[in-house]
Amino acid sequence: MQDLEKQVAELKAALTAMKTPPPPEAAPAAPTAAAAVATPAPAAPTPITITSLLGPTTLSGFFDGYYGGNFNHPASHDNQFRNFDIATNQFGLNLIELIVDKAPDAAASRLGYHVALGFGQAMNTVNSVENHDTSGATSFDQYLKEAYASYLFKVGKGLQVDAGKFVTPAGAEVIEAKDNWNYSRGLLFAYAIPYYHYGLRAKYTFNDKFAVTGYLMNGWNAVIDNNSGKTIGVSAAWTPTKKFGFIENYIGGPEGTNNNADWRHLSDTVITYNPTGKLSLMANIDYGRGDKVTPISGPPAVTAYWTGFAGYLKYALAPTVNAAFRYEYFEDHDGFATATGVGQHFHEVTATLERTIASHMITRAEFRHDMSTQPFFQKGQGFDNSQNTLTGALILTFDTTGK
Repeated sequence: MQDLEKQVAELKAALTAMKTPPPPEAAPAAPTAAAAVATPAPAAPTPITITSLLGPTTLSGFFDGYYGGNFNHPASHDNQFRNFDIATNQFGLNLIELIVDKAPDAAASRLGYHVALGFGQAMNTVNSVENHDTSGATSFDQYLKEAYASYLFKVGKGLQVDAGKFVTPAGAEVIEAKDNWNYSRGLLFAYAIPYYHYGLRAKYTFNDKFAVTGYLMNGWNAVIDNNSGKTIGVSAAWTPTKKFGFIENYIGGPEGTNNNADWRHLSDTVITYNPTGKLSLMANIDYGRGDKVTPISGPPAVTAYWTGFAGYLKYALAPTVNAAFRYEYFEDHDGFATATGVGQHFHEVTATLERTIASHMITRAEFRHDMSTQPFFQKGQGFDNSQNTLTGALILTFDTTGK
């Protein structure tokens, strides 16, 4: 009886619960600060960048255009004995360049690479002198200024070896106008030294004052060699103080077509001195010798040589305004370096005013006077011993590093 009464009571309680509506559900409690920290938010997708694809790579480049005028008004509309700013009395595109660079690093990755592509009059001039191309056809690397791979070996403080196409170590000036003091390139840059090489170079930096680089290359301006010999070179850079710098370059090897016997030698010296924070001075001395040429008077062939000197001065008139001056003397004794076949002595004087706007826009105005002992400068339909030019240039730069 007691069990029966207990079951009846439980049944009545269940019926009563079914008739009573359930209480409303309570709102979920807000998460505490600790819970919010403990629950991570969904991760955002990682953007694809140059760094994620190629490593810590920098991307940089520039646009370089100009308007040039020649007071001789040459009928050809070309300046004589100029290598990049050739077009005159018209607008000209000097160079558009794009550079992808990853420097080797002992702490991160010992492998590096450097690729520089260019388009414009400067690139046409640089690659038009390829030794192997005698047909005048466009070579496969027409728009390639540099392309090499680098590796930093564990030798002492680090031995960096580069393999590929790279610009010459010789000279005080470079292909990019933005990195020179003047806008136009000097006679020594145009005729005394090569533009580029293809092969190997190895650089060892002993300390912050002295470094040595060795070279083994196909030759002057040669991706594909014109003989079976090889050109060697060495560069020694010495900076005893922050104000003084000295670089000595030697390049030597056979450069004649199918001729390994006759070597061409080049000695190139660059000296820099910065006496004050505003004043900078630089000198460049070149001596080349070795190729056999046949004089206009006829055989026998003689050994050609050329020599020159360039002096530079740069003064900061304001933080964004610089004035630069250059004087050059160049002797092409046999007419070999300038490919005229006529020996002559050149002088040139250049004055350049530069202003930088917003750190990425460079404007330059330049006056230049060229002279020669021979009447090789076109004047109208005739020729003269000199020419005067006036040039205005605009250079726009960019760099992913924010510099």
